[in-house]
Amino acid sequence: MLTISESAAEVIKLVLVGGDSQEGSGLRIAPAGDGLQAAIAEAPQEGDEVIETSGVRVFLEPQVATLLGDKTLDAERDDNGELALAVRD
Repeated sequence: MLTISESAAEVIKLVLVGGDSQEGSGLRIAPAGDGLQAAIAEAPQEGDEVIETSGVRVFLEPQVATLLGDKTLDAERDDNGELALAVRD
């Protein structure tokens, strides 16, 4: 199962609060082109794996759940100083 670091949980909380999300909303990660896309979702879609930790919910599309099963979702600053989520081994 994907592990979510404390710093990633804080970034997800900021995204959800900034997006005026409803209670129970989460961050859904799904395939997009050659990569992954994360978007605010009010609820998981059928078949999604739901991870709840540190007060946040992450919904993983089934293929993504398999792909990221042994990884960690972390947060880091990019070259411009912006916070971004990153997947680590």
